[in-house]
Amino acid sequence: MFENCPAIDFAILANQESFRTALSNLEKQIKDNALYSCPIVNGTECPGEESIASIDPSSTTTLGMVRLATIDETEAALESLSQGAAAWAHTDYTQRAEIIRRAGDLMIERRLQLTALIVREAGKPWIEADADVIEAVDFCHYYADEMLRLGQVLRLGDRLGEVNHYFYRPRGIGVVIAPWNFPLAIACGMTVASLVTGNATVLKPAEQTSLIAFELAKILLEAGVPHGAFAYLPGHGELIGARLVDDPRVALICFTGSKAVGLEIVRRAAIVHPGQRNVKKVIAEMGGKNAIIVDEDADLDDAVRGVIYSAFGFSGQKCSACSRVLAVGSVYDVFIERLCEATSNVIIGTASDPATLIGPVIDEEAQSRIGKIMQRADQQCNLAFRGEAPNHSGYFIPPTIYKDVAPEVELWREEIFGPVLACAPVANFELAIELAMDSPYALTGGVFSRSPVNIEFSRRNFNVGNLYINRSCTGAIVYRQPFGGAAMSGIGSKAGGPDYLIQFLQPHTVTENTMRKGFSPDLI
Repeated sequence: MFENCPAIDFAILANQESFRTALSNLEKQIKDNALYSCPIVNGTECPGEESIASIDPSSTTTLGMVRLATIDETEAALESLSQGAAAWAHTDYTQRAEIIRRAGDLMIERRLQLTALIVREAGKPWIEADADVIEAVDFCHYYADEMLRLGQVLRLGDRLGEVNHYFYRPRGIGVVIAPWNFPLAIACGMTVASLVTGNATVLKPAEQTSLIAFELAKILLEAGVPHGAFAYLPGHGELIGARLVDDPRVALICFTGSKAVGLEIVRRAAIVHPGQRNVKKVIAEMGGKNAIIVDEDADLDDAVRGVIYSAFGFSGQKCSACSRVLAVGSVYDVFIERLCEATSNVIIGTASDPATLIGPVIDEEAQSRIGKIMQRADQQCNLAFRGEAPNHSGYFIPPTIYKDVAPEVELWREEIFGPVLACAPVANFELAIELAMDSPYALTGGVFSRSPVNIEFSRRNFNVGNLYINRSCTGAIVYRQPFGGAAMSGIGSKAGGPDYLIQFLQPHTVTENTMRKGFSPDLI
């Protein structure tokens, strides 16, 4: 029976000290120039060509160098996977599941080191970084269990003289294009789903978080994934990602990132190239513009806590993050006042500080982009609150709340991916649902209400992928809250749920007529 990996309780002093030691050991590695990332093809580290620095977004210091894959190395990786695909596909599913389970066990053994690297490279505060690691562990263990279920051959029907077998086969070569915001969890989840189902797989990580992705790649190989079944290719998305998406040998593409890039992948994957034998399967999670509704009878203490964590946790850099609030009737003014007051007490700082809730955004480009959005919003909207960013180097954006935001402005409609929240009053609960759904996206949503009637109404009409009632709208847990949206938020079944692995498989039926009329002795 699957059980989720428990979080570290950093309120316990011994756990704090253990993690400080892990951060200190990582700092020594950084100073010794020991951290790096490079392509891995057929089990061998490759020289790459161009190198880029992996930057700590809290301090802008260089953590290590990332050697980027060349087109030739990409071709070598695809050729290696082509050669190794059949052997991996025919590896017994129980053996594949055991390898992926072992990868999760190795992550548990190295949990503090992996968490420390996520703190430094992704700028995630302690609790968020630990959650990233345990989600990766959960993906390994849960998908291993699921493969044991899906790997069994089913006999269908009981007609005399006929045997019908139903079973799954892998699709072929899989490409995983991973994001930086959950640099271990999402990269791991997509990759091990592809591998455990028997697809030879290449992982292309986000450029910003290639050090932690390199650790994942090494763990998968150490756990027993054959060299011919896995490749790791750090590189620029527009070069390496595009090359992988277009290749006719690729049968499956699994992507998490922006809507613009996701739709471009869908478009390119629909083109059939010479020699291509498969219609490419695309699984894409593409973001959200998520709303939380605060009802007139809501517990405002819970609502304020839930909105703050949903909007500002990890600086709002989650596709599930709350970026819109709709407060019903007379609760609006008092909710805004309490929300702003509570946000003023939230600690903004470096990710390595255990007190930090709001750390940096991922890089200078994100800081500049969000800053420009806020400048335009200052002209169009009513600023209710803006915090103060730390007065030192780092890519910080202060938590910002706008009130009375009109539904037609950019702030209300476009995904920002930063700690910026738009709030608006609404006359009644039904209208709140209508406005919350007035978006191209449909990923997560939240409702704070003590009305059974309104809660049931939201269940039937707030048609997002993950609806959360009287809690934050982020923090989905494998198996308990399978994650994924609808509309422009993505295509595919929910990660961490019972339908997810089926996307990486093709169903087959074999029917045999067992009413033989004699036999051929020479063939016995």
